[in-house]
Amino acid sequence: MAETRDFPDDLRTGQEELHQVRAELRELLRRLPWSVAPHDGFSDDNGWRRVERPASPGWGAEDQALVSKLRTREFELAVFVTSHPYWAEVAQERRAEARDRLKHTPPPAAPRTTSTESATPPPAAPPES
Repeated sequence: MAETRDFPDDLRTGQEELHQVRAELRELLRRLPWSVAPHDGFSDDNGWRRVERPASPGWGAEDQALVSKLRTREFELAVFVTSHPYWAEVAQERRAEARDRLKHTPPPAAPRTTSTESATPPPAAPPES
């Protein structure tokens, strides 16, 4: 069984990109109006608490496309990370702990480069099957 201290580079890169995509999506959704489609807003005090929403202009086509793109990428990365072949090498009783450790592992340090060379960026997406 694999030692869970060292994760494969592609798995670490995938997890780091997943964190980045989720943060970008969260920030985008925070700044967008509450309703995707234009809505007049409402006030409802019939439930266990009062709920009010102001009028919403809705999301523009560009914002809808960006949210869709980020959600699709988030799904692809989540599938890549959770179904990575590495997990088969980890003892079943240690997988949850190892996955938690991966989520909290800082990204690998970028290799130092000289002024005449540049660092190679990580792959944008895991290979599609």
